[in-house]
Amino acid sequence: MSGTLSPTSTALSPAQLWARARGAVLVLALVLTGGLILALLQSSEPRGALDPRSADPHGSRAVAEILKDRGVTVTVATTLDEVTAATGRDSTLLVTAPDLLSDSRLSVLRTVMRASAGRTVLIGASAPSLATLAPDVTTAESARVTNLAPACSLPAALRAGSADLGGERYLTAAGTRADACYHADGLPTLVRLPATGDSDTVLLGAPDILHNDRLDEQGNASLALQLLGSRPHLVWYLPSLYELPPAGEPSDGDTPGDFLALIPSGWLWGTFQLAVAAVLAAVWRGRRLGPLVTERLPVTVHASEATEGRARLYRKANARDRAASVLRSATRTRIAPLLGVPLRDAHSPDLLLPPLTARLSGAGGDPEDLLFGPAPADDATLVRLADQLDALEREVRTS
Repeated sequence: MSGTLSPTSTALSPAQLWARARGAVLVLALVLTGGLILALLQSSEPRGALDPRSADPHGSRAVAEILKDRGVTVTVATTLDEVTAATGRDSTLLVTAPDLLSDSRLSVLRTVMRASAGRTVLIGASAPSLATLAPDVTTAESARVTNLAPACSLPAALRAGSADLGGERYLTAAGTRADACYHADGLPTLVRLPATGDSDTVLLGAPDILHNDRLDEQGNASLALQLLGSRPHLVWYLPSLYELPPAGEPSDGDTPGDFLALIPSGWLWGTFQLAVAAVLAAVWRGRRLGPLVTERLPVTVHASEATEGRARLYRKANARDRAASVLRSATRTRIAPLLGVPLRDAHSPDLLLPPLTARLSGAGGDPEDLLFGPAPADDATLVRLADQLDALEREVRTS
């Protein structure tokens, strides 16, 4: 054949693989880079709601800074262990989301409230947390946050005047001593429950008076500062759904050290969705099962050309022994059925030679030397061997 053969491999070269994948790689790199930049920009400034370190509209940095200017020490706590260590009789304990706490954590918090805290302020507490922290109080349907008048005799409320309150509305059990203020549809949204000594618990239906963007409206600042600044030390507790149990307390429903219990449920659900998407993509892009189809080859090579090509390779490598072995093996395979010898015995001299000798006239060469002899010493001997094997096969066929 003349000219250069075109490649028949269907494997993609590295350049082709990169050309196909570079778009997806570029998009992934841009997403990761953007996420990293956003994380770096946001990592220095807390952005949580009611976080005393956050300057966002729903953060509470403004009221925390004012309290500090008035001599109140503000301690941010994110675990019950930190709350227990920081709270004392001269402290106000602010719990920003008591409903996030599990039953065991609520019990620990109740112990801290009774034994240590001078005042406890619970924001947005409803049935899940009130049953433990304020069992004499229940809730009704929540109300919209709006400007409400004090409508009570609590000194802090009277001095503050109207404020933006609403949210949870509270009902106290009969005979319970309580200051009920800022009524929405007939029920208070701020309740103060006196305890032993000068300790008390304040239920605040909504957190809006503590937000940065509402602190300067109505009497919000005055009410917030009076509720949180009555003691020289404020412990600002930010509970979390994924908070580890306090020291010595087992987690609810989980064995200690359970790794899956530490993974947020949203991540588990997202991982499941990604797995389903991966399976669907594999089914979509996978090979279709069906009957085999013939595929047109890019190049057709005739048998004679393949034989000549292999012969040239043998000659170039001086592989006369390999060439002779191939010729003898092919001859033995073709004459064995003619002699009644099974193909599995065609390459055994003891089983092939007796019926072959009986078939031949005896005028030719030694069949054992032809079929099982040594390798030819030169090319001429190899050519002569090929002619003798052809003659041997013809004689077997005609005998």
